[in-house]
Amino acid sequence: MPIPQQGMTGWKPIPQLIMQNKIIYGLDDRPPLGKAVVLAMQHVLTMFGSTVAVPLLLGPAMGMDTAAIALLISSVMLCSGIATLIQATFGSRLPIIQGVSFSFLAAFFMIIATIHPEGESVTPGAAMPYIAGAILVGAVFEIAVGFSGLMGQIRKVLSPVVVGPVIMLIGLALYSAGAPIAASHWPISILTMVLITTFSFIWSRHHLIFQMFPMLLAIVGAVAVCAFCSLLGIFGPGHPARPNLDAFEQASWFRVRDVVLPWGMPKFQLGFIVAVIAGYLASMIESFGDYHACKQMAGGGDPTPEEISRGIGCEGIGCALTGILGGFSSTSYSENVGLIGLTKVGSRYVVQLGSVILILLGLFGKFGALAAAIPQPVVGGLYCVMFGLISAVGIRQFARAELSSDRNLFIGGFALFMGISVPYYFANGGSEAVQATFIDGLDDVINAIGQTGMAVAAILGIALDNLIPGTRRERGLEPQEPFTEPS
Repeated sequence: MPIPQQGMTGWKPIPQLIMQNKIIYGLDDRPPLGKAVVLAMQHVLTMFGSTVAVPLLLGPAMGMDTAAIALLISSVMLCSGIATLIQATFGSRLPIIQGVSFSFLAAFFMIIATIHPEGESVTPGAAMPYIAGAILVGAVFEIAVGFSGLMGQIRKVLSPVVVGPVIMLIGLALYSAGAPIAASHWPISILTMVLITTFSFIWSRHHLIFQMFPMLLAIVGAVAVCAFCSLLGIFGPGHPARPNLDAFEQASWFRVRDVVLPWGMPKFQLGFIVAVIAGYLASMIESFGDYHACKQMAGGGDPTPEEISRGIGCEGIGCALTGILGGFSSTSYSENVGLIGLTKVGSRYVVQLGSVILILLGLFGKFGALAAAIPQPVVGGLYCVMFGLISAVGIRQFARAELSSDRNLFIGGFALFMGISVPYYFANGGSEAVQATFIDGLDDVINAIGQTGMAVAAILGIALDNLIPGTRRERGLEPQEPFTEPS
């Protein structure tokens, strides 16, 4: 299932059904070119929904018009392709797709809210240089953690008791991007939600194509209805559900001038950097689990510590290039790991071809413009389903710890509540109080943390989980029993 798995962290047990089935193409195998290209396109289509959703969410928040959002989408696709090529060739060398991580959304929204305050006229996209600067510094942190082998030490202090509430907040913190956007035209938004639900959980049981691309097919179906209604005159010019192809007509076929630093030179602010680093921690834990799942599904057993270290380090390199090329931080995509289990194709050659396709799409200006034409009600329906599922994934992660433990319930509940309540306080007078109390520089850091629910929950959760006594099994750090499908 594409979207529901995004943002999932931790080790994911592999169904015995998958493990018993023979892999068609292993890690080092090279399918015939024609077949390999088709398999590579499957990976690109599988990650399309998640990848396009983030620019469509953040672009309007920065006051971008359709043309700027089209450039943002193209930049994200280019960055995903380059990061994937680095990962599959030099990093973990696993068949794993890199794409935009939802772990960073809370930090990015905090940056955008600071640079683009409500009611003030600010240059569209003015937050992007600050986002790029924070991504670059955070990437150096991830590179250091990866190549130094510190990942194992971080895993010891980040148990499911901490990670679960943090993931829940990734989805819950985006409540303002659900119904308010869907309300631009409820009939189309509801249609989008119905199609996603039907394709993902009903038709996917009987047809492989809906199992592989439920989100993409739902988006295409909803946009097709919007286009048909526009042709009939039901949705006139200016209607929120009418696809806007102005940017597509104006976009160049190939990007040449705006590939490097499309939003200007990066800018650096300490508070923003601290908030983004919290996203990097969640992203690294997510990738740690995906490496295990990916190599097991590809028939290669467990990844070695060296593969994990190279993977995390090269992920940091990919993020650094993302900051230069105008995209957002990238991480491994869980939905594409699931695709390996469905197709029984674990060839890194296939994913390398997929990365080349992503790079070409990123340089093909018309593609970003076409994706940016997706009507707002379709996007709103997508968000309502997607962000709720991300929160539910956090619940599942938290459930890996012993929920019968009062210790765990207290830590998880306290971290979750404060992750919602503290940002509300900072948004309603807390920031001004901090600025009046603390010295310059320190107040920016405190405000950045206080306005980011994920950071608040992570700090409180890590502190309490490691100070209050608890066994490894109680904290969810012991390996789980392999999952077996019911007969």
